[in-house]
Amino acid sequence: MLNNFFNKFRKDLGIDLGTANTLVYVKGRGIIINEPSVVAVNTRTEQILAVGNEAKEMLGKTPPHIITSRPLIGGIIADFEVTEKMLKHFIDKVHEGSFSFMTRPRVVVGAPIDITEVERKAVSDALLNSGASEVFIVEEPMAAAVGSRMPITEPVGNFIVDIGGGTTEIAVISLSGVVKWKSIKIAGDEFNYNISQYAREMFNLLVGERQAEEIKIKIGSAVEMQERMVYPMRGRDMVTGLPKEVMISDAEVREALSRSLRVIVENIKGTLEVTPPELVADIHERGILLTGGGALLRGIDQLIMRATQIPVRIADDPLTAVVRGASILLDDARLLEEVAVYPNRRGE
Repeated sequence: MLNNFFNKFRKDLGIDLGTANTLVYVKGRGIIINEPSVVAVNTRTEQILAVGNEAKEMLGKTPPHIITSRPLIGGIIADFEVTEKMLKHFIDKVHEGSFSFMTRPRVVVGAPIDITEVERKAVSDALLNSGASEVFIVEEPMAAAVGSRMPITEPVGNFIVDIGGGTTEIAVISLSGVVKWKSIKIAGDEFNYNISQYAREMFNLLVGERQAEEIKIKIGSAVEMQERMVYPMRGRDMVTGLPKEVMISDAEVREALSRSLRVIVENIKGTLEVTPPELVADIHERGILLTGGGALLRGIDQLIMRATQIPVRIADDPLTAVVRGASILLDDARLLEEVAVYPNRRGE
């Protein structure tokens, strides 16, 4: 009886634990956290100084004793302790000013499709230690498909490409299961690195991660655009060591991104080649769905459509597709039981 009383205050959570951003959905309140997966740590005191947006503002600007790090690499926990503290910070933020701190929420979390059992356990343990009572891990393409309202329970082929920060996940889904898939470590962060490398090789300019990301967002594209765009690129001249600004065009950014985009396209074609013919027929009719932040790169849908000769569409609000899928699964126990790959609960 007491448990039922406290459960009224429980705020079950859907989490997209991404390499670039962490999103948290709270049942009854919607998505209330959408912040970078970045943590600032004082190495002298081992204290967490900042998490999320505040920590990202510190990137590349800290003294030696303060380290800003991304505790997730390629969607996988690289630093367990820091990830746990980051999750605890976000969960505590959810519970601010409410009675829900007295209860432990159920959590549905998205994880890369090629995650190992050890890595799944690390994600589960980090959430349990951060305050969860029960953890359900769902493959990110599956969560994104649910969040995009694809008919995943039906006997039809659903083709989804989730281009996140650390990984691009390609999956064919039918009857609540993943039939064929590929996962590659080329996504939004690699695009930023491509731009930084291009600046170094073509302009002798050292450009920071945030500057490269800004250029990608402002003028990045996958196909030739109708209007030429330019943007100032600022960094340190490798010859003189002094600050320098050059104007970079959309064509140059496209050249920088071309190799990574080609790898993504080849993997999409490779997945189609090993998909059963009946499902390929469905996909040809229904098309390919793009989700994740990388889907916002201008013209990426056209690039994939030209290469595959299959219609391509971008999900509504592709950045939140995974966490929206997690939120739907919180309310659908039967479907959650079918698609969860690692249910776990704290022993009582």
